[in-house]
Amino acid sequence: MVLELPWGLTLYFSRHGQTQANVEKRFSGYKDTPLTELGLTQAAQVGHILKRELGAADGLHFVSSPLARAIATMEIARETMGLSADDFATDNRLKEINLGVWDQLTNDEARAQSPTLFDQRGNDKWHVRVPGGENYAEVAVRVSDWVRELEHDTIAVSHGATTRILQGLLAGLDWRAMSSLDEPQGVVFRVQGAEVVKLEP
Repeated sequence: MVLELPWGLTLYFSRHGQTQANVEKRFSGYKDTPLTELGLTQAAQVGHILKRELGAADGLHFVSSPLARAIATMEIARETMGLSADDFATDNRLKEINLGVWDQLTNDEARAQSPTLFDQRGNDKWHVRVPGGENYAEVAVRVSDWVRELEHDTIAVSHGATTRILQGLLAGLDWRAMSSLDEPQGVVFRVQGAEVVKLEP
């Protein structure tokens, strides 16, 4: 599946900063855990990158996932840019993948709950979903809908799997290559046309 930005637009997107669930290596979907000290620093790094690249970002639209860890990251990033913390929109389509009954479980806990499903999903996140959750293909549909509706240059904060899928779609990768992409924190991806560039501190 290939996803293209509307003509002439630029998109900047980032994952939220590190959370306690990330440290504990737990599946983290719709349930929230707070940013760690490193996560707070990574959120500020996002702001520094955007300020370096865009200055005051005049005319750009800001939008975040409505989940608390993404909102906190956006607020810190905007403050770092010298902007008011809360002047941005949220969109449910930028939420993290719904991990259903695995949300906040460790790998070992999820494997113990369903060894066969754990292996199946590990081999094919695009098609296999956790009970009560989503697969990558379903996330791809909602983020693609969001991208196609963009009308302005935009800065977005989302989540690990969601930004991985978005990055893969915009780069024209197949689902296998997309599933193996890294999910870095404290960086920003810039998309112009078919070019996806990682911007680092």
